[in-house]
Amino acid sequence: MYLTRRFYVIALVIILLLSGGFMWGSLFLMGQIALILFALVVVIDAWMLYYQKGILADRTCSDRFSNGDENLVKLRVESTYPYRVNLRVVDEIPVIFQQRNIDFHLMLNQGQGKSITYKLYPQRRGTYSFGYIRVFANTPIGLIARRFTCGTEKSVKVYPSYLMLHRYELMAMSNNLTELGIKKIRRIGHHTEFEQIKEYVKGDDYRTINWKASARRHTLMVNVYQDERSQQVYNIIDKGRVMQRAFRGMTLLDYAINASLVLSYVAIHKDDKAGLATFNERFDTFIPASKQAGQMQALLEGLYKQETSFGETDFSSLCVHLGKHINKRSFLVLYTDFDTLGSLNRQLAYLQQLSRQHRLLVVFFEDEELKKLISSSPGNTEEYYQQVIAEKFAYEKRLIVATLKQHGIYSLLTTPENLSIDVINKYLEMKSRQLLL
Repeated sequence: MYLTRRFYVIALVIILLLSGGFMWGSLFLMGQIALILFALVVVIDAWMLYYQKGILADRTCSDRFSNGDENLVKLRVESTYPYRVNLRVVDEIPVIFQQRNIDFHLMLNQGQGKSITYKLYPQRRGTYSFGYIRVFANTPIGLIARRFTCGTEKSVKVYPSYLMLHRYELMAMSNNLTELGIKKIRRIGHHTEFEQIKEYVKGDDYRTINWKASARRHTLMVNVYQDERSQQVYNIIDKGRVMQRAFRGMTLLDYAINASLVLSYVAIHKDDKAGLATFNERFDTFIPASKQAGQMQALLEGLYKQETSFGETDFSSLCVHLGKHINKRSFLVLYTDFDTLGSLNRQLAYLQQLSRQHRLLVVFFEDEELKKLISSSPGNTEEYYQQVIAEKFAYEKRLIVATLKQHGIYSLLTTPENLSIDVINKYLEMKSRQLLL
């Protein structure tokens, strides 16, 4: 049982009346009458609240949340009271959100139910725990409130941004973006993908005769092959300290994970095979490229618990292990970050080695705040110095792009906010120009 503000206001008035009775006797009598009536009303109010179950509430949400996206949570509150009640609904959301405004006020008539929806925006992957739903109810009298504990405790897993997959599905299926000006031509070959079995016609290579199918059909049947159209696309994610930098509450690693998941989804829909590799001081996770039905779930689970470290990433280990695991020329999308030309030069030899063996795209980040600082108008000497330093950093980034291009390595300089869409556009552009091989 909880006492409301109305209870304390009325109690204060009664106390003033009783206190005033020391000066005026009539006030003391009025205070006594008010106290008796007040106690009677409180008993009636308590009986109205506690004589039956009263309030039912439940929470509905997905068993997994999407990192960096708005996730919907729905509360359903129903009243079994035969009269109107006023409610305050508090949902015990995971403490990691640090929100104290999940507090709703509503009124329910006799036997009425209402739904409440709100959104949560997680910025870290992991397991989040919801508590109970606390509902505070009071009658129209409003002197006391009864607390109901409803719902159940629930844990949800926050995965990389799978909601973005549906957002870019139309882009993945659009032929205008990738096949513009390109005509598909099927070529007959011997060392490529199997396409179908057909009846033998004059001119077909007798070496492709399928004798088992011929025996079943009582006529000569031959295997038809076509050039292999799917490429292997690997997302290579750097998990070193350079990826710990945050932008709008999310680290660069989280942005890279979300972009790699979306790119894998688009690649599979474009008939390519998607794979994954992560590394820091040592080579870590590796998922072979595939376009099978369960590949996206495997990638999602592989990306779920990835965390950054404070050490320097070992690109030499990456080259060694990729040479062992990938025996076919593939398209590698490397998510990392280089702040200075010196940091690039330390790893340039390894990037060149990867570029010779595969088609390499290096993705790194530019600072949105630096761009704003450069475009601003300085008002004093200190701001001039800050702008000059910011321009120096921006020039270093452009110099890194030029250096990679000079060594025949493709690069993409983008902001964390635009990472996913820029990576997809770059992939579609290179695929349309047949540059993935």
